[in-house]
Amino acid sequence: MTTSIAASAFFSGSPAPAPVASKNALGERPDSLDLRGIAAKPASSSAAVRAGKTRVHAAVPKVNGVKSAVADVEHETMSSPAPRTFYNQLPDWSMLLAAITTIFLAAEKQWTLLDWKPKRPDMLADTFGFGRIIHDGLLFRQNFSIRSYEIGADRTASIETLMNHLQETALNHVKSAGLLGDGFGSTPEMSKRDLFWVVSQMQAIVERYPCWGDTVEVDTWVGAHGKNGMRRDWHIRDSVTGHTILKATSKWVMMNKLTRRLARIPDEVRTEIEPYFFEHASIADEDNRELPKLTDLKSATVAKYVRTGLTPRWADLDINQHVNNVKYIGWILESAPISILEKHELASIVLDYKRECGRDSVLQSHTTVYTDCNNGSGETTLHCEHLLSLESGPTIVKARTMWRPKGTKPQEIMVPSSS
Repeated sequence: MTTSIAASAFFSGSPAPAPVASKNALGERPDSLDLRGIAAKPASSSAAVRAGKTRVHAAVPKVNGVKSAVADVEHETMSSPAPRTFYNQLPDWSMLLAAITTIFLAAEKQWTLLDWKPKRPDMLADTFGFGRIIHDGLLFRQNFSIRSYEIGADRTASIETLMNHLQETALNHVKSAGLLGDGFGSTPEMSKRDLFWVVSQMQAIVERYPCWGDTVEVDTWVGAHGKNGMRRDWHIRDSVTGHTILKATSKWVMMNKLTRRLARIPDEVRTEIEPYFFEHASIADEDNRELPKLTDLKSATVAKYVRTGLTPRWADLDINQHVNNVKYIGWILESAPISILEKHELASIVLDYKRECGRDSVLQSHTTVYTDCNNGSGETTLHCEHLLSLESGPTIVKARTMWRPKGTKPQEIMVPSSS
């Protein structure tokens, strides 16, 4: 009974159908109807608009003396717009705030990438490999990670990879010291005089070869060599264990870019480079034995191997328009027998550069193999004499290499006696 009474308060009876407005003379229905279904007269004045709002507001039902939520919404919707003030005419600050937030998040992401710290402790030092000057400005240090394309069939880095690291640190040393001119390792005073450095001799001793993913630490420094030369040394270590990987030393002289002849070191250039000289030899006992001539190789009664028709590619040339010195090592080993490469690894190499090689040169590689000694384990140590020359006759490079059986520790290698 109570439910019926409550329902009748809201629904007093079935709603009567709303009368249909009659069409006007043109067959159109009136645009607006009032609450009784009667066509309303168009109101052109503001007074008519206010009157309509008053009738709608008055017709809103009440529940227990309180207006319904629908009434409030309709009342707010039909209320007059807020007056134009300075605050209402300001731009939408939410859009500006969103743009600032987007820029801030993007900047924070970039900073996170730059401030990235690897999880491996051996990669914390010199992460990006830029290098740095240490030891009171006399020594340059740079780290390198061994890449997958720098390893060979033995799953270790090749000798060419290590030699390229030596060259890279030498150039970066000059650059970091502020002495790099417009040439390939030339100082400003050298560039003014069209001079550049060329390597005349190099010796490297390899104790072990790093593997893919290893990080090596390369130290390099320079010193004086005679009146018209410079010496550069290197020491490569494992960045984690500190164990020596390679030691190398080299001698450099100056060449004129235009005449292609050797030149003396000008006093201005000497003034530039002398403050960086560090008199310390990486290899205490250097191999100064004389390297053989081509006639000596031909008369030897040992195994000889020759590879002919070697030509430089365009990619083999450096900025000084001659073949890069590291490329010579690959050509020297071209004539080494495959049996040595399969069972032995290069333990040391001595190079004596005689002349430069251009892009139109045709070369031949000679290798003579000697058996030196037995290390007590049944394995023999080999040493080879190499000569790289133009097919027309002149010598480009003379070299000597020492080979140890794979898996042999460096200290087990016996040094051959001088011949």
